[in-house]
Amino acid sequence: MPRKPRYHFVCQRCTACCKWPGDVRINDAEITGIASFLGVPEPDFIEKFTRIRGNRTGLSLRDKEGTTECVMLDGDRCRIHDVKPLQCRGFPNTWNFPGWEKECEAIAIPLKEEA
Repeated sequence: MPRKPRYHFVCQRCTACCKWPGDVRINDAEITGIASFLGVPEPDFIEKFTRIRGNRTGLSLRDKEGTTECVMLDGDRCRIHDVKPLQCRGFPNTWNFPGWEKECEAIAIPLKEEA
């Protein structure tokens, strides 16, 4: 049985997770929402901002050329913050990577104990 989380982490928008290597999975609904938010046709969004995921099972946001930074990272802010993918919204509470605590500035808020 999985252990119940003791903390909820509140994002401080430090962008560390936006610079970590790996796939940022996006589904069809997210593609539609992001393309609309950016004001570009979906085929153009897919061509310019996505790539085939490493496991070849779908699309991922691209990295900036020659880096591990997300293509949507603009300085210290996310260009698509209001419509960012579920994967991005869940970090670090629903998923994280080994050593994330050393990189991420999220603030740990203790969860109330159940009686």
